[in-house]
Amino acid sequence: MSLTQTYSADIDSLLIPADPGRLSAWAQLGTSVATAGSGYDALVTAGLAGWNIRKLTQSGTSINANGVTTIKNPDKVMLIYTDPQTGEDRYLSTVGTNYGVHQNEAGAHVIDALVKASRARGIGYAGSIDDGRKTFVTIELPGVVLVDGADAIQLYLVAFNSHDGETAFRVMIVPFRPFCANQLNVALRDQVSSVTIRHTSKSAIDPEKIAKELGPLYAYGDAFAADARRMLRTEMTRREFDDLIREVWPVEDGAGPRTLTNARRRNEHLIRLWSSAETQAPIRGTRWAAFQAVTEYLDHTSPAGSLDIRAKRVLDTKTFAERKQNAYDLLLS
Repeated sequence: MSLTQTYSADIDSLLIPADPGRLSAWAQLGTSVATAGSGYDALVTAGLAGWNIRKLTQSGTSINANGVTTIKNPDKVMLIYTDPQTGEDRYLSTVGTNYGVHQNEAGAHVIDALVKASRARGIGYAGSIDDGRKTFVTIELPGVVLVDGADAIQLYLVAFNSHDGETAFRVMIVPFRPFCANQLNVALRDQVSSVTIRHTSKSAIDPEKIAKELGPLYAYGDAFAADARRMLRTEMTRREFDDLIREVWPVEDGAGPRTLTNARRRNEHLIRLWSSAETQAPIRGTRWAAFQAVTEYLDHTSPAGSLDIRAKRVLDTKTFAERKQNAYDLLLS
């Protein structure tokens, strides 16, 4: 299947959200940059340009009977940036002395190279999370993955930069189901789905190299469509769905009342999503619907103090990604 294949107008109904008010995590936390003419323009629009991220030496002051002593930290430095709106310097994180700073603008060059190489429709959203420690930009790839004529998936590239000393610069492919605004980020066997660059003193972001490494995008899209088609063609019983929940969210023997109550509430939400939610109407009763129910719960229904908190978990929580991957692998087994 070619992702650039032209489909009939019937596909439009599959691209319309069941809930028009529902937003993706990117839209919830970021700024629309659809009119930006370049990656740099997108950063400017989203307030991510001109940060001038830099290192400051760290030291502490010791006060004792012998007087005041300044002690330097030889192992760590402080990362700060300049707020483009206020001009004030702000703290980002504490990192090792050999940490390699990658300015947000370096990501802009990657965006431009990827848009050109993929013939993308354009840039979608850009924003930051965790007080600027991580930034993201999304690119909508051309064409639509049509799953067995019953469901439509769009592919995005998402470029993440980080300034926290913990995560690398990363570009990844994220399948997205518009009908329910689910982000279906999973790794596929034998398919390239992401490229990472560590923040070391000698590391450099090479836009052309990243674009080349992500060249087999259509192969990933075709493989994902094949997996989705297989799940869509496989019916699933309520008992099998219950078993899936237990595998993805195991509850230890002897768990306390609060844990059991939370598990019961979660299971009720998941079962409702799988069995009766409007978002599953075109695919109900299948393994594909089961995967969408798990993802929809994580992306839009799981308990959170606010929509922003849940959206941040979708983008920045390893546990969410692991649960999606676990469910995906189990449903294909």
